[in-house]
Amino acid sequence: MDAACSAPMSFGEEHFGQAPLGNLGRVNRLIKTANAMAEHPGGSLPDKMHNPAGYQGLMRLVKQPTVTHEAVLHTHRQRTLDKAGSDTDVVLFLHDGTELDYTGKKSLKDLGQIGNGSGRGYICHNSLAVSAATGEVLGLANQILHRRAHVPKNESAEAKRDRETRESLLWIQGCTASGPIPEGCTWVDVCDRGADTFEFLDSEVATGRVFVTRSSHNREIQIGHGPDGKPGQLHDYALSLAKTGQRKVKVAGRNGQPAREAIVAYAGAAVSVLPPKKKRGKHRGVPLLLWVVIAAEVDPPAGVEPVLWILLTNHPAETKKGIVAALDWYERRWIIEDYHKAQKTGCGIESPQFTKEERLQPVIALLSVIAVMLLNLRWHNRQPDAETTPARKVVPEVYVAVLSVWRLKERLPNWSVKELFLALARLGGYLPRNRRGQPGWLVLWRGWMKLQDMVEYALAARLEKSD
Repeated sequence: MDAACSAPMSFGEEHFGQAPLGNLGRVNRLIKTANAMAEHPGGSLPDKMHNPAGYQGLMRLVKQPTVTHEAVLHTHRQRTLDKAGSDTDVVLFLHDGTELDYTGKKSLKDLGQIGNGSGRGYICHNSLAVSAATGEVLGLANQILHRRAHVPKNESAEAKRDRETRESLLWIQGCTASGPIPEGCTWVDVCDRGADTFEFLDSEVATGRVFVTRSSHNREIQIGHGPDGKPGQLHDYALSLAKTGQRKVKVAGRNGQPAREAIVAYAGAAVSVLPPKKKRGKHRGVPLLLWVVIAAEVDPPAGVEPVLWILLTNHPAETKKGIVAALDWYERRWIIEDYHKAQKTGCGIESPQFTKEERLQPVIALLSVIAVMLLNLRWHNRQPDAETTPARKVVPEVYVAVLSVWRLKERLPNWSVKELFLALARLGGYLPRNRRGQPGWLVLWRGWMKLQDMVEYALAARLEKSD
């Protein structure tokens, strides 16, 4: 190994180096912990930390009052917002929640309800910043650990409206947490049907944020943006629109079905969404001038639920350009579903054993940042220029050297990104069954963990030889 194959830049320093923990020693311990977990994210906490000393260091760290969920996320969140603010293209903020199940941790007393009410844990509401043009995950812009409240069965609409623990508020809180949008930037909030409350729609319009959300309710509308528009129902009107074009969209796999592509016919139109007659949230109570976009699958395969998206947006969507932009943005939403899988399957975020929530929450933050790195492994592999981009632009050169020697018995510094990740997938146990097969993030992650050991051994051997 020569000087070009020096130790790579620290992952922990980049994502946690400015954490406001009140003590430099604590920051250094957080950096070391992050580096260890990034190398071996699987298994229990002792497995992730490699050795008893590292594990005990983590236990001492999370006992400190300044080591909170917010403090651990601080550097990474700021890094994410800085990247989003310097991006000259559209940046999507994908918002969604997932349940973190800690039902078996009996000593954690104050967790909220999950599932059908018998489970205990958090609603982990994530806001993920993603490049609209490329799909690269810029980072985690915000994360809320929400405890679902015990609510009386006969709670009145007024009492519910005044309750600050309403789950519906998570969407507003997640969007506004990113702060003012920098001048010259285009940030778009992308949400699923859970965000379809008039309170959320009104908040986005009132704060000047751009959004696309999937519609859940057949709301009362007036057609067009004029004062004398014909009354109607949102979904009925969307379904009646004459389709103006067709395109392919990616459909995430669900209920055992694989991910697939579908051909949809689309249309868009201006609508004035009327406030509900029964006020359920806090809003201005004025009509909202929005656009509805519909995408309906053409000739769906037998036995498969056809794609039907009815979207609401405040981005003009009557022309083909505007409609396609809204569909492009919403199509990226599947990335946050993959992120939730990365949190749970890749990083084992539900496995840590703690007796106090204030010690569990910083570890949730730490593993959530590592999950971003996991997700981007696959992104690099799937870029159009992956076959021509040198791998050393994506990972440190020592990784390229070690992996190429393992795969082909010779050092190949000019390996492409595609060659690197195919070898990484094979290291993780990937066996392509056809030429169109693409390795997923889980098999790449397994290969990544094995590669860390190989790089560590190679660097140690070099140091030993130099002595």
